[in-house]
Amino acid sequence: MTSCDEVTASPGRRSRLSPEREGELYAAVLDELRESGYDALTMDAVAARSRCSKATLYRQWRGKPWLVAAALRHSRAFPPASLDTGSLADDLHELTRSFGESRQSVELAPVMRPACEKNADLAEAMQEAIVQPVLDLLGEIIERAVARGELKADAAAVEFLPHMLSGAVFARPFIERRKADAEYLKRYVDNVVLPVLVRN
Repeated sequence: MTSCDEVTASPGRRSRLSPEREGELYAAVLDELRESGYDALTMDAVAARSRCSKATLYRQWRGKPWLVAAALRHSRAFPPASLDTGSLADDLHELTRSFGESRQSVELAPVMRPACEKNADLAEAMQEAIVQPVLDLLGEIIERAVARGELKADAAAVEFLPHMLSGAVFARPFIERRKADAEYLKRYVDNVVLPVLVRN
């Protein structure tokens, strides 16, 4: 088997795959997830499908849970590390727009949810790669909204904001059999999330 091409890193740091090669490998991981599910997915299968050595996979990722989490993060239109449009409404619109473009996350949710419940390492990897960065970003958005006077510091609905946003993304395909696209999520933010956040 031919090993994945790796880019030589600076002295003292491990080599990294090129962005193109990394994208191909992540695509192979997601294909295996769709076809086999998480439990049956193996590093051997990913290595064969991506024409990459297992040694390279383990060198770049700690194991299957972290490789899968990285592939899912790569597949979604992930929000930027920092988001500041100048208003709470526009911040939430921009954030949910990125959620609306994350087709892979919604499609694979029925596979990943039970897998996370059974596998602590996978749950940790998903939290680290996908969930916590979004929670941190939401925290920054709320802090700025409070500082601008758009939101009360003790607004009761703030603790439920992640649940409201993720609920809209995953519930619409189940209830309506329609994707929660950017237009739908903007209406949801304007008519549900913002009124609940800012009410007295």
